[in-house]
Amino acid sequence: MSVMEQRYRAVLEVEAGCPVTEVAQRYGVSRQSVHGWVRRYRDGGLAALADRSHRPDRCPHRTAAQIEALVCELRRLHPRWGPARLAYELRQRQVEPVPSPATLYRILVRNALITPGQRRRARSSYVRWEREAPMQLWQLDVMGGVMLADGRECKLISGIDDHSRFIVIAHLVVRASGRAVCAAFAGALQVFGVPEEVLTDNGKQFTGRFTRPRATEVLFERICRDNGITARTTRPRSPTTTGKVERWHKTVREEFLAAQAPFASVQAAQEALDAWVADYNTVRPHQALEMATPASRFARRDSAAAGEPLEALRLRLPADLAALPAAGSPAAAAGVVGASGPAVIAAGAAPVAVEFERTVPASGNLTAGKRQIWLGRSLAGRQVTVWVSATTLHVFSEGRLIKTHAVTLTDADLVRLVGLGARPGRPSPATALPAGPLAADAVVEIDRMVTNAGCVGVAGRLVSVGAPLAGRRVTLRIDARVMQVISEGVVVRALASPLTPSQRGRLQGARLAGRAPVSSAAAVRVERVVSSNGGVKVAGCRLQVGQVHRGKVVTVVLEETRFRVLFEGEELSVHPRTVIKEVKRLRASGHIDYGF
Repeated sequence: MSVMEQRYRAVLEVEAGCPVTEVAQRYGVSRQSVHGWVRRYRDGGLAALADRSHRPDRCPHRTAAQIEALVCELRRLHPRWGPARLAYELRQRQVEPVPSPATLYRILVRNALITPGQRRRARSSYVRWEREAPMQLWQLDVMGGVMLADGRECKLISGIDDHSRFIVIAHLVVRASGRAVCAAFAGALQVFGVPEEVLTDNGKQFTGRFTRPRATEVLFERICRDNGITARTTRPRSPTTTGKVERWHKTVREEFLAAQAPFASVQAAQEALDAWVADYNTVRPHQALEMATPASRFARRDSAAAGEPLEALRLRLPADLAALPAAGSPAAAAGVVGASGPAVIAAGAAPVAVEFERTVPASGNLTAGKRQIWLGRSLAGRQVTVWVSATTLHVFSEGRLIKTHAVTLTDADLVRLVGLGARPGRPSPATALPAGPLAADAVVEIDRMVTNAGCVGVAGRLVSVGAPLAGRRVTLRIDARVMQVISEGVVVRALASPLTPSQRGRLQGARLAGRAPVSSAAAVRVERVVSSNGGVKVAGCRLQVGQVHRGKVVTVVLEETRFRVLFEGEELSVHPRTVIKEVKRLRASGHIDYGF
């Protein structure tokens, strides 16, 4: 019998006069159940004995329909809002009572506004860390993916305060070079003050510890060292260490970039980003801060409030980023360094950059700033101006930048140069190229050291300039079609230009070229030792000088149509030039003494 038939037979027995207790015992149910069956049969007949739902007629704590409708509307307007943000928004709208996050999640699932997925790891399983107060630690990183309408990709230089999640740096650049990163960092230091520590990955903009062949200090590390900032780096391939700034980049992509079309220009993108960052810092609640805004937990560094001497915390920027004021100005008299903001140096401190004059010796090898600088014999006897900071040395001749070298000097070295007569330096020639795109017909010059294999590095590639130049520092004069190799003021080789105008404009240490050098075909000088039979070989030609000169080191001048052989300034002979070949060796291989 079915359950309904058993209930009907039990009701019939009770109606026939059987005691309810016996009927309940016989059918294995309680007396209350039998009474209920009888009551239902009397009220509704046989159909009333069918199974009924056990669902209660009402639920006092069920979410009201109006609240559920509001939750669905907010979710449709803001697809990225989850249960925690929805609960915050309901409290802001003074909704009572506010459903729990679990209830809000079930509402979203029930209305097909969210797809249930695999549960993530519990937040308690992660090892989280956070500084106790603002300005104790900044996290910095660089992100790509900001596209312009012309197809170019911009980079976002980001900085976030570890304690408050306040965005201190959000700067867009076309190329995230070390100088661009340091300029954005210096701007944040001027606005918000100096943090105690910074944390970055191991990008070359932030650290030089992985530079080959030996580690070096980059400009970012120099700024940190000068201002007493502890520069920390993550372990290689450990992006979770800088998790806060990485999470900020995810928010930028999902909330800012996803809703924007490609920007018309870098300036337009920066303006839109600034407005969005202002809302992020001051209006948008942050879930990791218990729905507080980053601005509510952030505070600028106030040295006076901290009870520290002002002079000890004044911002110091390298001269490549902060130019010295003109000599004689009130700012110079007060020891101010930098155009604006708190970038100052206390009176009596070491200068940021100095410059002085030197006369090039006859050898063409000038010594300045603890470094030997090869300028060539063509400048022998001329006076040049040397501009030097703690990291960079520039050499000017007749107002034109001709050499740039990296140096490592201390404040004591700069003070010593001042004591020897040096004066405060002019604004730093951070780049000798004009701002903006380089013209297609522009000619630039760079200085490079030739490797033992006869190669120089240009725009990330190795270019062979000839083994005879190995170990020398040469100047490369590059235009749209030709790259000339200049040694000691003369062209010794010409190659096809391997660079586009945009690549020429980004060369490290590049400058606009001055007057054209002397042609190598008319002025190249080489040295040779006269053999035992009185001859020398130059550029594929054998020249007979005479046995009387055997063993002597002679100078051969290569002109366009002839060779001139000189010894101690006296012309020994002249020979026609019938073969044009590349000179493989400029100096004599050794002096031979034949005993005569």
